[in-house]
Amino acid sequence: MCGIVGIVGRSDVAQRLFDGLKRLEYRGYDSAGICTIVDGELDRRRAEGKLENLAAELGAHPLGGEVGIAHTRWATHGPPTVDNAHPHIAGRVALVHNGIIENFKPLRDELIADGRTFLSETDSEVVAHLVAREVERGASPQDAVATVLPRLHGAFAIAFLFQDDPDLIIGARMGAPLTVGFGKGENYLGSDALALAPLTQQIAYLDEGDWVVARRESVQIYDRGNNPVERAIVTSGASSAPIEKGNYRHYMLKEIHEQPLVVAQTLQSYVRPFEGEVALPDAGLDLAEVNRVTIVACGTSFYAGMVAKYWFEQFARVPVDIDVASEFRYRQPVLEPGGLALFISQSGETADTLAALRHARAEQQRIAVVVNVPTSSMAREADLLLPTHAGPEIGVASTKAFTCQLAVLAALAANLAAAKGRLTREQEREIVSHLQEAPAALNAALGHDEEIAAMAHLVAPARDVLYLGRGPDYPMALEGALKLKEISYIHAEGYAAGEMKHGPIALIDDHVPVIVIAPSGPLFEKTVSNMQEVRARGGKIVLISDAEGLDQAREGCMATIEMPKVHPLIAPLVYAVPVQLLAYHVAVAKGTDVDQPRNLAKSVTVE
Repeated sequence: MCGIVGIVGRSDVAQRLFDGLKRLEYRGYDSAGICTIVDGELDRRRAEGKLENLAAELGAHPLGGEVGIAHTRWATHGPPTVDNAHPHIAGRVALVHNGIIENFKPLRDELIADGRTFLSETDSEVVAHLVAREVERGASPQDAVATVLPRLHGAFAIAFLFQDDPDLIIGARMGAPLTVGFGKGENYLGSDALALAPLTQQIAYLDEGDWVVARRESVQIYDRGNNPVERAIVTSGASSAPIEKGNYRHYMLKEIHEQPLVVAQTLQSYVRPFEGEVALPDAGLDLAEVNRVTIVACGTSFYAGMVAKYWFEQFARVPVDIDVASEFRYRQPVLEPGGLALFISQSGETADTLAALRHARAEQQRIAVVVNVPTSSMAREADLLLPTHAGPEIGVASTKAFTCQLAVLAALAANLAAAKGRLTREQEREIVSHLQEAPAALNAALGHDEEIAAMAHLVAPARDVLYLGRGPDYPMALEGALKLKEISYIHAEGYAAGEMKHGPIALIDDHVPVIVIAPSGPLFEKTVSNMQEVRARGGKIVLISDAEGLDQAREGCMATIEMPKVHPLIAPLVYAVPVQLLAYHVAVAKGTDVDQPRNLAKSVTVE
């Protein structure tokens, strides 16, 4: 959600700012803009829609300047118009902002009463006017920002540009990420290391409440008390190479096909195949003492957590609570001191999840984090960091990050069970063996890509689609429905198969495809019984199962998708593939924007 790039440099910066925005496209956006200082004046270019529109604007009206800020906006206050696009200019100050200023209304009223005129509907413009007013009253840019920041309530990352000081960018963060990059005779700001990778590998992460004064030859960071502080400069490791689709039509399809490799890479960090052991990073945390686990996440990560609840309770016999992050704090959960709170996030910056993490920390919970960005805010605040190794995920709809999360959570479940004395050595070796089978099984599942593409036309005309599953396949039904509605814009819902007759069955007719996720096993017969209830009411069934299951239940199905026969532990990883591919090919058939679906953001940094 929203991307920020800033450069205080020695040569024209517009193209490099634009390239940084391209690397932030994965976050989701609906307008973009760049502002620089040209001949002592603030000059900017803005455009609605995709970056190609901004590129056209820059092509028609080139932008010079050696210092500048740039932004991709995901609309919150006000629609995605040019007037609402960032950067915003107030007087001799320009600003880009990621986040929400919760008290913008009284601040805006105060500024209007003071005679200031607003040109946008955004909360962000309020901050530009507040700083501009301080500058007009004689404050230095640094003092103006120091005065204004304590007045802002909410979550934000901000970068300021000052017309009268072309050797300066000031940045600040509170609840949204901002990174400082260090160059030779140049310095940079960015929403993440990926945006800055072509510019520098030397970066520092700002802490909560930090703000930074960046000049060509110096960088000074201050804490929320305005005290000068040092933050560790680290090597980012982010690739500066352009992230390409290769021979794939979309990033999402590429990332679906990367899953065997990235799951294998992730498991290498947690599995010791020769010893037949599952090992976690040494964090000084004794899992044997854990008597309750609280899982908190959003969206796809929440569904990964739902699968993990089955695993933790089945293997380790430890009770598990699970919450959507946006609801967690507000139900006033009872958290026993010493419990383990587990947070799952692709970006590690999800605002709701990060706020829940800090609430759990205040309640004396030990914090474990499953995250794809090991330098993210959540990762830095964890007691036990459990990184996935999915690599950058550009498609907004999560695919490979999800299966890597499942791989890590399966390893954690096994390790917790071993620590609690619930697994014999032979059982642990068996789990390790099954985890090692996952990449090959994922590869076998991908072998049905063309088959699924060929049947997508059966689902694409639908207005409503239902997904059914039992046990760990229930979260997979929820995930399948989420994927379909995210990228195809078809209304889809996932249900526990046994709940179909308690209401949702009223929706079934011969226009409603029903996707049934049912690997053979102890729950198969009950799921098939629910499937028969659907069939009796004219529902068009797509059955996803292995050969054994299809032999028993393919009759009367509109279509079937055969998966390899796998152990129940790794079935959720494998069955993620067909629901991802089905959503992808339906979206392609409908002609929607697969990689950047409307209204969605990759990294949601506002509550």
